[in-house]
Amino acid sequence: MSGRAKERPFLRRPATVVVLLYALAVAISWACDYRPGITMGLNLLDFAKQMFSILPFVFVLIGLFEVWVPRETIEAHMGVESGWKGYLWAVLLASPMAGGLYVNLPIAHSLYRKGASWGVVLTYIGAGSLCRIPMLLFESSFLGIKFSLLRLMLSLPLVIGTSIAIGRVLEKRGYQLNPVD
Repeated sequence: MSGRAKERPFLRRPATVVVLLYALAVAISWACDYRPGITMGLNLLDFAKQMFSILPFVFVLIGLFEVWVPRETIEAHMGVESGWKGYLWAVLLASPMAGGLYVNLPIAHSLYRKGASWGVVLTYIGAGSLCRIPMLLFESSFLGIKFSLLRLMLSLPLVIGTSIAIGRVLEKRGYQLNPVD
């Protein structure tokens, strides 16, 4: 068993049961011509299409990042000793990203593996959801530039402060992510 716990049978995994129940609900909706269920299934297909059109490029970029950027560089600029500059780098790195959390989470994991502190990684995730340039442009076209800038100026310090607090707790407890095989 190579040190791992014995894996559960396929149908005993909670995620498998949820996926099967979802598929069953969508299939019944199609059979009964139940519009909300059909819409739910079509929305899932649309989301999956969008996700799979972006993810291969993200994984290529992460692979290049893993090879080309030395660990020492990330530790120096985004590590525990980086101070406020690490948080600034996290916001600057997250700002031009597109694609949402399914793009930001693999990049955040890569940053963590390269030596970024917990606070900086959490700031990157928060900033990736909060201050992406494409989202800001879209938002300001509907709600106005004043609203968008005010929201950003009020939200970003809260995200950074919360990330620092949670990061300190995680580092104090020695929490680490499970390594990816």
